[in-house]
Amino acid sequence: MCTDNMAGQKCPGKLECARNTFWFSWFCVVFIISTVHLPNVSAESESRVVTVADANWTLILEGEWMLKFYAPWCPACQHIQADWEALAKESENLGISVGKVDVTQQPGLSGRFLVTTLPTIFHAKDGSFRRYMSSRTIEDIQAYVVQKKWEAVEPLPGWKSPSSVLMSGMAGLFRLSVWIRQIHTYLTDTLGIPSWGSYVIFAIITLFMGLVLGLMLVLIADCICPSRPKRNEDKPALYAKDEVSEDEVDDTMTEEKRMSDLDNESERVSGEESTEEEGGAVTEVAAGSTEEPQTEAPAEGSVRKRKPQGPNSPEGT
Repeated sequence: MCTDNMAGQKCPGKLECARNTFWFSWFCVVFIISTVHLPNVSAESESRVVTVADANWTLILEGEWMLKFYAPWCPACQHIQADWEALAKESENLGISVGKVDVTQQPGLSGRFLVTTLPTIFHAKDGSFRRYMSSRTIEDIQAYVVQKKWEAVEPLPGWKSPSSVLMSGMAGLFRLSVWIRQIHTYLTDTLGIPSWGSYVIFAIITLFMGLVLGLMLVLIADCICPSRPKRNEDKPALYAKDEVSEDEVDDTMTEEKRMSDLDNESERVSGEESTEEEGGAVTEVAAGSTEEPQTEAPAEGSVRKRKPQGPNSPEGT
């Protein structure tokens, strides 16, 4: 039996035993951790399913793809997860690529593809998209690809294609909705603002943005299509009841001036006519007065000539 010596030192055998026990325990812990986590790490490293996001979604525009939209909380999505991994392992033999999209992390892509149900599977071939509506078993999916059953399915129209301008705008709206939801959560949870206060803030911001956008549209429309001629044409009709327009004032003054000129002209003409009439009357009167002495003069001469021939004249007597 090992006992302590007079200097207070412990037995070397006991220290060696404690050291061995410590290293054995540490080895057991490491072995258990590696046993639990290594299968998951190897499974993740061996997974050939491509994670598609907003940053790399254009990869599916080239080649042939099978794309799955899922959510971690969806039971149906979890049910087909094993078959989807098996399909990815057979992707090289099938000549396709297998991808997946988490709608909780990529709301823009869910809006771009108009995903409304989960899980949703799309088949893509050189930018032409078709929605897979058959059974979700690995056998049916493989037959869909190998037998080219997708050729009998009508592809999405051009305006509904994920690469179209309309769907790009839809993706932006979905991202905006998620951003608004995050702001609402921040206002209510972090800052402690009540829900109705958050709604009031969003309403004020919406009204302000509407006014700004409306003003910008009016300015752009006024620059592109100026309405100055229409304003000049409509001005007399708008202000006819209250005040007279400048054009009407000018027309009225011109008309009055013309009428006054006509009146002056008529007065001048009438004055000249009256003057001519008076001058004619004076001439006639003067002519008449001139003729009367001439007629009287011969009469007196004849009288004078007749006087000497009369029987009772003094000269005859």
